[in-house]
Amino acid sequence: MEPDLGSEAAAIDSKSASLFGEERWAKHKESVAKYWGNIADYFATVNASPLKVYQDGLPADGALGRKIIEEAAKRGSKNHQIILSLIARGAEIIKTENPSLLKEEYEYITKLTHSRSIQEKTIASARYKLRKNQLTKERDKFVAKTINETLGEGETGLLFMGSYHNIFPFLPKDIVVKQVKDQETISAYFTELVSGVEGRKFEQLAEYLTLPCVR
Repeated sequence: MEPDLGSEAAAIDSKSASLFGEERWAKHKESVAKYWGNIADYFATVNASPLKVYQDGLPADGALGRKIIEEAAKRGSKNHQIILSLIARGAEIIKTENPSLLKEEYEYITKLTHSRSIQEKTIASARYKLRKNQLTKERDKFVAKTINETLGEGETGLLFMGSYHNIFPFLPKDIVVKQVKDQETISAYFTELVSGVEGRKFEQLAEYLTLPCVR
């Protein structure tokens, strides 16, 4: 959602609307809003006191981590509002990501969204594409390592992670994973969104995005 994109929200929203079409992009944002509403409903009744929370893009825990969560929640981030509610009910946030990797990816995205000419955009896009897959894998490995090192025997962790990530191959086999929403299906939705093709498949995936979460 836009509040999660920080200072780049307006630029990303504008470019996305121009790429996918304003009507398609508006429908997407509506689907995402419903998705987060269902996620919020799901976790509103979860016992939070034993949970350790891991968050995509969170480079700190303790007082600084909580401040990051609170500021994002104030901006309207549903994701961070859910985490703030869990904290209030006893959950613990854990430093999830490597700050240097986050900074590197942010710099690529900033150069891409603020490119003024076609040449600048082409160069920025090419550089990001060359590094993106490996950078994502490095982030995924770091997150999986963090979970393995901080999640004790019999404890439950909760991870919020973007759908283009896949930490499952890097998690130890003794960590049992339950997906609230299926990562592959969400990824398929975004693939269809980017394709620009209207059709039954895209409608079905969008419908899955907005369905209530089942226990």
